[in-house]
Amino acid sequence: MTVAGWPFPRLDDGRVVVPAPNAGPGNWSGAASAALVDGVHYLAYRVRQPLIEGRGVRTTLARSADGLVFETICEVSRDLVGAESFERPVALRRPDGGWRLYLSCATPASKHWWIEALDADTPESLPNGRRTVVLPGSDTVAVKDPVIVVGPEGTWHAWICEHPLTEAGQEDRMSTAYYSSRDGLAWTRHGTVLTPRPGSWDARGARVTAVLSLEPLVVLYDGRPTAEDNWHERCGVAVAEPGAGPASALTSVTDVPHHSSASDGAWRYASAVTLPDGSTRLFAEVARPDGAHDTVTYLVPA
Repeated sequence: MTVAGWPFPRLDDGRVVVPAPNAGPGNWSGAASAALVDGVHYLAYRVRQPLIEGRGVRTTLARSADGLVFETICEVSRDLVGAESFERPVALRRPDGGWRLYLSCATPASKHWWIEALDADTPESLPNGRRTVVLPGSDTVAVKDPVIVVGPEGTWHAWICEHPLTEAGQEDRMSTAYYSSRDGLAWTRHGTVLTPRPGSWDARGARVTAVLSLEPLVVLYDGRPTAEDNWHERCGVAVAEPGAGPASALTSVTDVPHHSSASDGAWRYASAVTLPDGSTRLFAEVARPDGAHDTVTYLVPA
């Protein structure tokens, strides 16, 4: 399947790299972000259980030589930061050689989310790393699910999912804002860059999940049409005008999103790394027939 020139893989070409923790709806291993460091694949993901069993209980960092077989490096419990749940993390090696793990943290007994960072010298020591709240959110906005790219000029770029908290019962709505930073800790917000489209498959929310190219800016994003489709998002492509820069508005070029043919249809939280031969290794959280979600990887040719 090709969406706006991006060759989405066939579902049966995927390989499960992190299975769901149990069978059935609400058991998800996913919301993963991937990085390629010195030829090694690093995958940060959250493990989630059904609502009555605790939601997002931990964030795991794993590594792999081939992007197929992963070994766990470390785990972070939600109790470490006092979160009620976790969503998408990001792990990366800082330009100075250290490591950082960003956590999407749910404030207990509320719809609020904040983003926190752990810094350490090695990936193994991240659970005991220095803690920094990098994006606290506010009484009116929840922030989560970062996508972070360190540009060649040293600027840190972030696309952050924002949920408005101004209307009770409507907090699932989502859009994406762009932020920049010099160190990845203190961020400046530049504005909303991707919004839902009324009447379309992304009418209820639009969340950037992967940056395929900075120039021209091309991203993968999650969307859903209704509140009832929360947690069952599908994937499309959005682009910015060439030369407009990373803070520019993104326009969807997807009329029919990529999705799973199983159960709730979720094919979401896509993350991508470019391999030395120009191909792309793609990771996504994908619904399976029993309603659970696995992390699945696909190889997309150059």
